[in-house]
Amino acid sequence: MDQRMLFIYNPRAGKAQIRSNLLDIIDIFVKAGYEVTAYPTQAAGDAIKAVKERRAGYDIVACSGGDGTLDEVVSGMMQCEEKVPIGYVPAGSTNDFANSLKIPKSMIKAADVVVNGRDFACDIGSLNNHNFIYVAAFGIFTDVSYETNQDVKNVLGHAAYLLEGVRRLPMVRSYALKVSYDDQVIEGDFLYGMVTNSFSVAGFRGITGKDVLLDDGLFEVTLIRKPTNPLDLNNIIMALVDKRVKSEYIYTFKTPRLTVESEENVPWTVDGEFGGEHMKAVIENKQKVLHIRIPNE
Repeated sequence: MDQRMLFIYNPRAGKAQIRSNLLDIIDIFVKAGYEVTAYPTQAAGDAIKAVKERRAGYDIVACSGGDGTLDEVVSGMMQCEEKVPIGYVPAGSTNDFANSLKIPKSMIKAADVVVNGRDFACDIGSLNNHNFIYVAAFGIFTDVSYETNQDVKNVLGHAAYLLEGVRRLPMVRSYALKVSYDDQVIEGDFLYGMVTNSFSVAGFRGITGKDVLLDDGLFEVTLIRKPTNPLDLNNIIMALVDKRVKSEYIYTFKTPRLTVESEENVPWTVDGEFGGEHMKAVIENKQKVLHIRIPNE
């Protein structure tokens, strides 16, 4: 064995499915010639600490868990002076980024990709220097997306996501924002915004737009302005469900950097976790800064 692997896993991710696969996963790693150090996370933020403190001397850091676990491993790696490839064995309930990278849902097959796949240099985002892997968002849908039942999602597609958000509209507030990107400025009251580098968000494919690339240095941005009446709201829903329908309340664009400013604190989520409240959010794309192990083409 001439290579060393740090394997970080969240024993509680998904439905704790790692427990019935752990020995088989480690066996695959060892048979491929790796000396494996396994580290089960104990609390939120633990994976960041594990990567920062234990990474020295390892040839690869593999992890298993949901998007939140991968987010922590990536955040920890971004704080390391010397970066090594990251392998990912999805074990969460959504796994948007794994789906975008075509990493198999089967934990055993994903483990094989970790040791036999190829390295892909992908973009990483940062929100006020808080790293994220595939989405930073604010507003109406940020908690709805992760609370909507997966069976409902499977049947209705991302219409379920939107309908659940609409159900909450009477309770939802908007934010007066100034959004600056490239040489453009947009101002208004916004219900929702997402900055993405993914083919799907919260399990909904296609909601981030067309021609998405994970290594082009660009984010896909969607902003939804507050409608003035129910008819406008209906048009917004139709435009999100069917990309052929246009709405003056929806802004979509690509950019490597944007600034979102408000006179009050705006709560953000990053990769499905709370990302803090910010009056000014500077969001930047760091192109091809990290290598993720993905299936061979």
